[in-house]
Amino acid sequence: MKIFHFKILAFIAVAAILFTACKKDEAQIVFKGGSAPVLTSTVATGDTLPLISDDSLNTALTLSWTNPNYQFSDGISSLNVTYYLQIDTMGANFSSPNMQTIAINSALDTSFTVTQFNAIIGNGLQVAFGEPHNIQIRIVSFLAPVNSPTLSNASTLYSNVYNYIVTPYAPPPVVAPPSSGTLFITGSATPDSWMVGGTPSSVTSPINQQMTQVTPLLYTITLSLIGGQQFLLVPVAGDWSNKYATSNASSATNGGSFSYNAANNFNGPATSGTYTVTFNFQTGLYTITQ
Repeated sequence: MKIFHFKILAFIAVAAILFTACKKDEAQIVFKGGSAPVLTSTVATGDTLPLISDDSLNTALTLSWTNPNYQFSDGISSLNVTYYLQIDTMGANFSSPNMQTIAINSALDTSFTVTQFNAIIGNGLQVAFGEPHNIQIRIVSFLAPVNSPTLSNASTLYSNVYNYIVTPYAPPPVVAPPSSGTLFITGSATPDSWMVGGTPSSVTSPINQQMTQVTPLLYTITLSLIGGQQFLLVPVAGDWSNKYATSNASSATNGGSFSYNAANNFNGPATSGTYTVTFNFQTGLYTITQ
């Protein structure tokens, strides 16, 4: 009987050892990180990056970078690496509201023509044309999936930074401005509601709803708006032939993009109050601020 008990105990001990070994074999694979990508450029850091309209189709800049070689506990990762190129003004620490984030997918280099890079700086960063600006560029790498350009991902790595001096030239505006040189706001969101076709006074009296032309490409107006309503812009008072509207049927109540003779009204603010409405034809964007 003792021999039988001994055999049972021995069997249990062996089973315990095998179970422990199996648990070790099934240990989870651990992410061990990688090396920050090293960015290189055809233009040395600190130099002036020339943007000349006559050279618009020439290559302005070519960037390349190293693979971060992400590793797990079982070896180098076979997952695709995704890269973002980030461009921002100097001193903003890649956190300004106009910072440009460009998805590169899994390539290890990218190039920009003068036209492309000029648009990124002028229309993207929204800095003044014809003036020198200090900008910074870096590469951000991560293992997909990541849900947002905020890059809240344990695999996120940042490259070294390149600094440049650029003077953007004014490219053609995204949206052609009104040839009339005038713009009127009209709609259920405005004090005078929708204008009466053929009656200029419906947007000029008793409340003047003509926007101020700050520059040929920038128009603005401050007025009382009715919450939860809509509006449009027309170049000529009382004339519905042409309008500025949006292609987005669910446009945000604080702004967005616009175009000439688009299909949808702009959504005004959710609550009534005094607002400043600004339309930028250079960028094709408008804002509604209180």
